[in-house]
Amino acid sequence: MKVLVTGGAGFIGSFLVDQLVQQGDDVRILDNLDPQVHQDSLPEYLNEKAEFVRGDMRNIEDIKGAIKDVDIIIHHAAMVGVGQSMYQIKKYVEVNSLGTANLLDLLVNQEHNVKKLVVASSMSTYGEGSYKCESCGVVSPLIRTEEQMRKSDWELHCPDCGAYLKPAQTKESKKQDINSVYALTKKDQEDMCLNVGKTYGIPTTALRYFNVYGPRQSLSNPYTGVIAIFMSRIKNNNQPLVFEDGNQTRDFISVHDIVDATLLVMKSKSADYDVFNIGTGRPTSIKRVAEVVARLCGKEIMPNITKKFRKGDIRHCIADVSKIKSKLGFEPKTEFEEGVKEIIEWSSNVEAKDMVDKATNELKEKGLID
Repeated sequence: MKVLVTGGAGFIGSFLVDQLVQQGDDVRILDNLDPQVHQDSLPEYLNEKAEFVRGDMRNIEDIKGAIKDVDIIIHHAAMVGVGQSMYQIKKYVEVNSLGTANLLDLLVNQEHNVKKLVVASSMSTYGEGSYKCESCGVVSPLIRTEEQMRKSDWELHCPDCGAYLKPAQTKESKKQDINSVYALTKKDQEDMCLNVGKTYGIPTTALRYFNVYGPRQSLSNPYTGVIAIFMSRIKNNNQPLVFEDGNQTRDFISVHDIVDATLLVMKSKSADYDVFNIGTGRPTSIKRVAEVVARLCGKEIMPNITKKFRKGDIRHCIADVSKIKSKLGFEPKTEFEEGVKEIIEWSSNVEAKDMVDKATNELKEKGLID
């Protein structure tokens, strides 16, 4: 099969390319080598057996050439960064939403061989995860107000009785409550792809990735995943900055498990026209992430628990992965600390420019940190 991976030079995309090549597929990569991620150069890890096309999702001619003779498209090209999306709104919408619209416009209006489309979405489209009240059961809490968080009252309250809520696993059926422009564009991507796919008979699947980590994640991009950001701080002997009290939780999943799930979906007809969470179902606090990274790096560096907050940040979101387990048999394999060890080993010869202070100052200037 001939497979196009948009964003295939990136962190997740490049591992997908490796596995596709290994299983004998003919692979083409479309990537613009965004300087924020790649420093404007082709990454050394890129698989030489894949065809590389430098192009941009905002340029319809670039996409037109890239989809020629392709059987499957795995659409990963996107700007990534919740905070940055709130002040680079035009760029995020152009790349993520309109870039996807360009791709779909071509699939609708010109001849092609595409028989499957898999689009990478995000857990960010949920906003807050699901919650339970001991007295009232499953509830939909109100978003935390700035007034509440200025009192260091970090947890969510039951909208009925006011008690503190406990996080629950988040199913695909949960209402999507958008908290950022980035999340909005990811919802755009999945909605457009599924809508057009159903209308024109192009089997399409949207995957809501939770917090992905692993080798090849840029250590010099302060808008990437939190583990890579903490790695950059610690490698430069700086304290990781942790917002709120550090007890907020996320669902961290290894890039290798993400690739396994994505390829499973790509090959499965029973995944067509559906949406799946891709996570582990296990919560890890941000404070623990910082502590584990420092310990495994052999550094006695404690996180700086700032007690400040970023506007739009959520408190907890953990995947319910029962759907992809029961329907496709997916099981994540990588334990959290083993995955972190792999990043540390990989990073030993990788430059890590600590750009966190610069990014934090930008967010402060825009009034996004309190």
